[in-house]
Amino acid sequence: MFETFELVSNYTELQSVASRIRKNIIEMIAKAGSGHPGGSLSCVEILTALYFKVLRLNPEYPEDMDRDRFILSKGHAAPALYATLAEFGFIPKDWLHSLRKFGSPLQGHPDMKKVPGIEISTGSLGQGLSVGVGMALGAKIQKLGYRVFVLLGDGECQEGQVWEAAMAASHYKLNNLIAIIDRNRLQIDGNTEEVMSLEPFVEKWKAFGWMTLEINGHDFGEIIPAFQIIPYISKPLAIVANTVKGKGVSFMENNVDWHGKAPKAEEAEEALKELQGVYELV
Repeated sequence: MFETFELVSNYTELQSVASRIRKNIIEMIAKAGSGHPGGSLSCVEILTALYFKVLRLNPEYPEDMDRDRFILSKGHAAPALYATLAEFGFIPKDWLHSLRKFGSPLQGHPDMKKVPGIEISTGSLGQGLSVGVGMALGAKIQKLGYRVFVLLGDGECQEGQVWEAAMAASHYKLNNLIAIIDRNRLQIDGNTEEVMSLEPFVEKWKAFGWMTLEINGHDFGEIIPAFQIIPYISKPLAIVANTVKGKGVSFMENNVDWHGKAPKAEEAEEALKELQGVYELV
């Protein structure tokens, strides 16, 4: 019998974990001199909730067939995933200092062949949900109990392949598939609604046959309950999580310039001071 490896018990502890993850994101991207801070910071609470309260995972048994699968479809947010995996125990924390360095397993996008805990290599946007459909369908065929969670960017949902996958998931009634969309409303070229409008976004997922929820993607009081309905659904679940790009750092928040730019030393120092003041770093 597979057992959940749960490290925290309440929302206060979750916030402390999220705070450490944010701090590590800033430090590792600054040291690397390249990376994607905006979209990494916007999904921290989602990843924290998944790994520390929701996913049935144990880093001591990474190949357990009944483990839940997580796919970071928005692969450029790899710093957030690496920092989460380090907190959870999949990788050593000292690996974080090697982000994007020559020979490091922590590349700019996740590599399943180099990093424990990575289920699929991602980075080419639009493909993650299709892989998730395949994994979820595989679980049904093999009569396995694992669930598949896919985190997508909202700009990524302008890709046609996302909606092909959404249609297939509904057709096969994959109630073991959960898509979480990081709805921060910014992509590399600007506001999503100006680049290629997604609205009415929630209604689109519903129209494709998904059960759909809309939540505050930074509020554990909304994130955790959204995942608690999973045992009772009869169709795939889409959670549209409204977030702030660059969350936690004032000069990065809602600023598209920080989509793929590393902070300089003085900017990193300022960011860490802000995080120290706003969040309890323990």
